[in-house]
Amino acid sequence: MTVQIRSYIRFLLNHRLVELSAVSAVQTLLDFLRIDRNLRGTKEGCAEGDCGACTVLVGRLLDGRLKYESVNACIRFVGSLDGCHIVTVDSLASPGGPLHPVQQAMVDTHASQCGFCTPGFVMSLYGLWMENPKPSVTEIEKALQGNLCRCTGYAAIIRAAEAVSVIGDLDRDPLVAERATMIEKLKSLKDGRRVEIGEGSERFLLPASVDDLAEIYEAEPKARIVAGSTDVGLWVTKFMRDIAPVVHLSHLDELRRIAVDETGITFGAGVSYTESFPLLTEHFPQLTELWNRIGGQQVRNMGTIGGNIANGSPIGDTPPALIALGASVILRKGKVSRTVPLERYFIEYGKQDRQPGEFVEAVRIPFLDENARYAVYKITKRLDEDISAVCGAFRLAFDGNSKVSGAVIAYGGMAGTPKRAGNAEAALIGADWTEATIEIAMEALVKDYTPLTDWRASADYRLLVAKNLLRRFYLEAQGDETVRLDRSQAV
Repeated sequence: MTVQIRSYIRFLLNHRLVELSAVSAVQTLLDFLRIDRNLRGTKEGCAEGDCGACTVLVGRLLDGRLKYESVNACIRFVGSLDGCHIVTVDSLASPGGPLHPVQQAMVDTHASQCGFCTPGFVMSLYGLWMENPKPSVTEIEKALQGNLCRCTGYAAIIRAAEAVSVIGDLDRDPLVAERATMIEKLKSLKDGRRVEIGEGSERFLLPASVDDLAEIYEAEPKARIVAGSTDVGLWVTKFMRDIAPVVHLSHLDELRRIAVDETGITFGAGVSYTESFPLLTEHFPQLTELWNRIGGQQVRNMGTIGGNIANGSPIGDTPPALIALGASVILRKGKVSRTVPLERYFIEYGKQDRQPGEFVEAVRIPFLDENARYAVYKITKRLDEDISAVCGAFRLAFDGNSKVSGAVIAYGGMAGTPKRAGNAEAALIGADWTEATIEIAMEALVKDYTPLTDWRASADYRLLVAKNLLRRFYLEAQGDETVRLDRSQAV
């Protein structure tokens, strides 16, 4: 396959076209804004996508539609922004002009104190306002999960979010009023070429297509594939790792496709958590709370299902839930694709069933049988924007006599990989669906797992939690509402 190559990236930054040929593979958008462009409104707080002080909006096209999403500039690589529109807080109000409605709402409701986190809150609320001009308090809280404030608390900021539409007219906002013009500008930046920039530790590539990605990765299997950079970004900002050569995927529309048929849903590996949420929770409402607790809104906008799986982390949020659903992963090397059950993809810590030059192309999730019961639970130190200590997922099938005819139980955080509980499953299959049976299965978990102790949880705690989550699944299935946790409670 012959493709044309471009040696620079180009994107729109606020109102200006930017073309860059001298850019590092590991340069973050935050450093570019603050150091190269002197746009100091975007702040650095945590440098790991947790605090939201660096929040900007990134507009990108998909199927001709332009959508602006809040992202963490501290872990977003500049090289991934080809063909995008980046909007920073510096552009919202012209010098000497009136404040933007979101900014004015923050002033009117006294929602800023020291001010350090304020630009990030403004940009998150701006993104929310464009998508949902009159959000509920719950929707506001969800949009602000990834923004932390140590001064004011959040009541005033929530009031600001509610006041924006009273102060401003969304139809007159520049990003809305000029949407058609911006779409044409971004379309003109898409030329279907491969981008190659730099050498050695500075080198990165943007494939022209998925076929081009397959060709590149087969030739350079040691290259680092980066989709959302919600994990890889920390390798650079926290561990100073050399990750080049980098192959970026976020621009590939082919990997962001979603297909539904009578048997299930296929998500392209580049589909973000945000993009997957409506369809996924429509068909699997049991996943709603889990998906809402994956990072903050910025992380969900950037992170991808395929990336979470390819990463192979034993505490990744999605694998236990998807293993319990019987999901499979579609892998591709060159022109050859193969399908692997997700539970078999994870071999041991740091090792997956993925050959050199092979990448995750899609994830297939079958629909649940009518007689199946399914649930997922995530246990963390804090409720929102935290990594799992233990994640448990359960799917059971029953015959007409209330006997368990099938069982899939998967946990994350209990072993070196996301792993099924074979002994607990065996204790359930063929047995009556009773509390006595659950007690036997709970004790069988001791044979399935030997968890580790780390700063998130001790081994004893993890094993106790794993047992109790199985009991909770049983009690909820029996209709015992007392076991349900309110979202205001710590877990």
